Amino acid sequence: MEKPTYILAIESSCDDTGAAVLCNEKVLSNVVAKQEIHEAYGGVIPELASRAHQQNIVPTVDVALKKAGITPKDLSAIAFTQGPGLMGSLLVGGSFAKSMSMALNIPLIAVNHMHAHILAHFIEEEGYEKPKFPFLALTISGGHTQIVKVNSFVEMEILGETTDDAVGEAFDKTAKILGFPYPGGPLIDKHAKNGNPKAFSFTKPKVNGLDFSFSGLKTQILYFIQKEVQKNPNFIQENLDDICASIQHIIIQILLDKLKVAVNETGIRQIAIGGGVSANSGIRSALKETETKYGWKTFIPKFEYTTDNAAMIGIVGFHKYRLGIFSNAEIVSKARMEF
Repeated sequence: MEKPTYILAIESSCDDTGAAVLCNEKVLSNVVAKQEIHEAYGGVIPELASRAHQQNIVPTVDVALKKAGITPKDLSAIAFTQGPGLMGSLLVGGSFAKSMSMALNIPLIAVNHMHAHILAHFIEEEGYEKPKFPFLALTISGGHTQIVKVNSFVEMEILGETTDDAVGEAFDKTAKILGFPYPGGPLIDKHAKNGNPKAFSFTKPKVNGLDFSFSGLKTQILYFIQKEVQKNPNFIQENLDDICASIQHIIIQILLDKLKVAVNETGIRQIAIGGGVSANSGIRSALKETETKYGWKTFIPKFEYTTDNAAMIGIVGFHKYRLGIFSNAEIVSKARMEF
């Protein structure tokens, strides 16, 4: 019987310190240390994030190993997020991973954070069907909005991406306009459930091909709110659910319109979503409806694998280990990375 592969994975691209242990494709532990300090500032402060990672990384890794019921000596390799992300945060995770792989004399595996959001679908979960290659991935997060053609575990091609703001930024900045605390995206989702998505209409941005743009929509929403509040100072409070539902509806339509074009152009009818914004209930149900509406096959990850977490880094680590794709200690962290 083949010896199991144990991967320790470390994720530190933004403000969450993640550590996970995988045995082959199965998650034994997935620990995330949240940083609540940023809420007071209405966004992530990079310097504070990297300091918190320094405090959190050792205890987080320790808990992940204990929960998995293994010791460092059992590990086959260490995978870590090389980028993209906040440079100071990435350096903390990268330095720790390098030191531990050298101390244990085991391979080091660098992982692209965006590849991990896509390949999270290959984590072994009971009752969860995995996509088959090739498939289309829609990665939606605070920093990215992309449609990717996924041919294999290592071969992926961006078909379209945002030319300005990402969809997560559009949600969070709109939430700020409405007076929600950071992060406001989930609060829009919460209020949208009780609102009428056709109450207020917004125009879709005209963007060629499969690319996206959200900055114009964000400005349109800002001017709309300002104009209505001038007429009625209580406009937001009186119409909050409907405003949120209408905003969420237009964003979902923008995403689905581009997916329809991608399906028509590629002939691929398997769609997998990933990234923090894929936790949005409106997007999840709209995507699920496409199965009966258009005959697509859709793949929606578990909530814990949508936001930044180390389990998704670990699954990429496992497949790179299997293919013998390793890094050396000279590898550098990158705030921006080629896909």
